[in-house]
Amino acid sequence: MIDARDIFNAFQEHRGDAIVGATGRAGRHWKNISTNANRDLTVGGAMGHSTSAMFGLALGLPDEKVVHFDSEGSLLMNLGLLATVAGKKPKNFFHILLDNESYATTGGQPVPNAEEINYAGMAREAGYASTHEFNDLEDFVTNIGSILNETGPVFVSVKIFAEVENAPIAMRVREPSRSRAETIADLRAELGISD
Repeated sequence: MIDARDIFNAFQEHRGDAIVGATGRAGRHWKNISTNANRDLTVGGAMGHSTSAMFGLALGLPDEKVVHFDSEGSLLMNLGLLATVAGKKPKNFFHILLDNESYATTGGQPVPNAEEINYAGMAREAGYASTHEFNDLEDFVTNIGSILNETGPVFVSVKIFAEVENAPIAMRVREPSRSRAETIADLRAELGISD
C-alpha cells in the first residue's frame, strides 16, 4: 500500500495542464500538492457522483486532459458509470482510483469484499481502453508518465493506506478551501469560457 501524498507528488510531475479533480478522504491532500489550482475542480462531498462530474467535463472539453482521483467507496455507489464511460470512449479521461479498502471519511468501515474486488478488472471488462493496477510506489512512479500519454479512457487502481477520520463530522477541523462554485469560476476563467 502507498501513501496518497506520494501518489499525488508523483502525478504532479507529469500533470502538465490537465484538469484535475480529487474526492474521498485522501483527495484532500491534492490541494496542498497541486501547482495549478485554477485547473483543479473541487468534487469533494459528491460521493457517488464525482466521477460523473469529471466524466461530463471530459466529454464537454475533448481537447483538455481530465484526470479524476476517485475513491472506491464513491465508485461503488455508482458502479454502472464504468460502462457509461467505456461506451462513450473519452480519449482525454484518466480515472485514478485511490483504494484504501474502507470508508475512511465516515469512520473506517470496511468496503464490501475489499480484499478481493478487482476494480481495474471491472473497468477492463466494461471496455476502458487501458487499465493498470499498483500497490508499489516505485512501480507507480516509473509508469505514471507513460500512462498519462495513453489514449483514454484509462483506469488506474492504486492501493493506498487508509487515513480514517473518527471525529464526528461537525467536530472536525475544516481546512480553508475554495468552494465548488469558486473552483468552477476559476476553471472557466482559466479556459476562457464566458457566461
